[in-house]
Amino acid sequence: MGRNVIRGLARAVILAAAVTAHPNPASSQAVANCAQRSEVIEFLLRQYQEKPAGIGLINPHAVMEIYAADSGTWTLIVTDVTGRSCVILAGKSWEALPPQPVPKA
Repeated sequence: MGRNVIRGLARAVILAAAVTAHPNPASSQAVANCAQRSEVIEFLLRQYQEKPAGIGLINPHAVMEIYAADSGTWTLIVTDVTGRSCVILAGKSWEALPPQPVPKA
């Protein structure tokens, strides 16, 4: 299971980088899962009761955020500097982990 999570996260990061590298898709390739960040966050809270669970800087132009609910649903979004957020991945069975000790070398 851990390997699948890592693979899924790696794919999400690659996809997020691709989305931010080409933020203006051709009109025939318009992305339907993007909106202003406030609208996306409001939707996730209203529809799934998801709240912020993690955040990370992708590059100077984009931030990745994970929202999760007590029910186990989760959503990964990427927000660019214009405030546009896109849903990259979503799933079930989210489990928050306690901080892990740093392995000794």
